[in-house]
Amino acid sequence: MTTQTIDQAKAEAFAGKMLEVLTGGTLSLMFSVGHRTGLFDTLAALPPSTSEEIAAAAGLNERYVREWLGGLTSGGIIEYDPATKAYRLPAEHAAFLTRAAGPDNFAFMTQYTALMGNVEDKIVDCFRKGGGVTYSDYPAFVGLQKEETARVYDAFLIDGILPSVVPEVTERLSQGIDVADIGCGGGRAVNLMAKAYTGSRVTGYDFLEESIATASAEAKAWGLTNARFEQADVAGLEVSQGYDFITAFDAIHDQARPRQVLANIARALRPGGVFMLADIAASSHVEKNIGNPWAPLFYTWSTFHCMTVSLAQGGEGLGTCWGTELAQELLAEAGFTSVDVRQVEGDPINAYYVCRK
Repeated sequence: MTTQTIDQAKAEAFAGKMLEVLTGGTLSLMFSVGHRTGLFDTLAALPPSTSEEIAAAAGLNERYVREWLGGLTSGGIIEYDPATKAYRLPAEHAAFLTRAAGPDNFAFMTQYTALMGNVEDKIVDCFRKGGGVTYSDYPAFVGLQKEETARVYDAFLIDGILPSVVPEVTERLSQGIDVADIGCGGGRAVNLMAKAYTGSRVTGYDFLEESIATASAEAKAWGLTNARFEQADVAGLEVSQGYDFITAFDAIHDQARPRQVLANIARALRPGGVFMLADIAASSHVEKNIGNPWAPLFYTWSTFHCMTVSLAQGGEGLGTCWGTELAQELLAEAGFTSVDVRQVEGDPINAYYVCRK
């Protein structure tokens, strides 16, 4: 038996990386708490303050706030002056941690870490037995997705994404056309389009009852008469030439039957219609994702949600990193003869596919 020689420098470097992983994983939970309790927003609005002052301003328990501050101070996130016992959130950090940061708020994204931790036992069981974890096992998912889409779409959809990706469609939206959003979730994109383009009629489809209820309630609160929502499995969508413009925002890769969904979308488009697919900007090949700073997150989100909810329905389990290569292959298979892949400034996560038959 041969003994493998260990490169000590390489081993020590990896040990350091593992410590970073462990530290980052635990801090991720602290970030989530900071977002949910509003502590980051409170700190950003305060001058250097003691734990008592911060807790009072946030309306929180001081002992928990003090421990939280200790973790983020030792983690290099918050600054501390031992002479005055005052804590400070630098403006450079607040730009990525507060609600005012909008789409740049990374603290918001850490909530997914806690969400995925809730299903870890079931995921481990899937590794051993196969199958998947169902949507019903993620009770907070609809609310979390609604918050995520709101912060992104409020900032970018009407003034950024649509005019930069499909400028030829925005004029038609103003004139009045029929629009559908596939896998609409909490319906923010539908409601924003309906509000911005009052002459157009916008329909959102989703198979979760909670999502449809959330979307409908928002449309009612906004006083929208040109937005409607339908609870449906879009793999069974039977619409022929009913829409001029169809969108799908990060909704195809977790479908149980994505090929059928894409074929249904193609059939639902009228002549000259456009399908805009927004999905994860990754490659279908692992080797091409090495070096992509988002890739570890994508694969983790896939394992803990996107892939497994598809497999739970007996689906393909495409996964978050189904990638541009496979996406283009499936779009062609569905009948789209023209597919143009575009990027949007400020959105490093998604690629945008402009598809025509």
